[in-house]
Amino acid sequence: MYGIGIRRVATAMVTASAATLLMTACQPGGTPAGAGSSPSGAPVKPAASTSTSSSTSPSTPSAPSTPATSATSGSPTHTAAPSTGAKACGLSDLKASMYQAAVRPDGTGTGAAIVEFTNVSGKACTVQGYPTVAGAGNGSPEKNRPLKVTTTGGASTVKVAAGGKAWTKLTFVQVQGEADGYCKSGATPASYPTLVVGVPGAGAHQIALTDGVIAECDDKVTVTALSAAKPS
Repeated sequence: MYGIGIRRVATAMVTASAATLLMTACQPGGTPAGAGSSPSGAPVKPAASTSTSSSTSPSTPSAPSTPATSATSGSPTHTAAPSTGAKACGLSDLKASMYQAAVRPDGTGTGAAIVEFTNVSGKACTVQGYPTVAGAGNGSPEKNRPLKVTTTGGASTVKVAAGGKAWTKLTFVQVQGEADGYCKSGATPASYPTLVVGVPGAGAHQIALTDGVIAECDDKVTVTALSAAKPS
């Protein structure tokens, strides 16, 4: 009897303890059984924190564009000027003639003359620059009398087609008065039946004025650059 009583008391105490544990687990705010572990029983690892800001490097501005350079020298390349595709005129390529200009200084001398060069070579050629001028010395080149040349206007390469023309204008210090005339400077007027006009690279051309003789003062002449435009 005593033994049975002890077993009943022990059984009652175990039952009461189990009921107490069950009530604690079900109460609000209580810590559920197995807290801190996953349902599978494995420990729960805290989630890794993530940063909301991202670290980015500032964009590097693109380098300014630079001119194209030569692969060999590293220096800027340049576009070559277009060529005329024609050779320079030679002495025999040009036929020269000369006549008095419509626009010339007042006086009784020649005043101004137009020299016309015609390309008789059959092919295009080029002329450029300012002619030289000398009074012809009785057919002897060493007796030619060079005139002091003053240039006017800009010089450029002139392409003269076959049969085409180029021009220059010669303006002299004009002779004044009647008969033999006089020079304002006091010098004696000079006259030449022909002039020797030199074209740069194309030789010297001896030319007679078609309507008279050259009469001028001071052995000076103003010369325009060779041009494709006919002067007046």
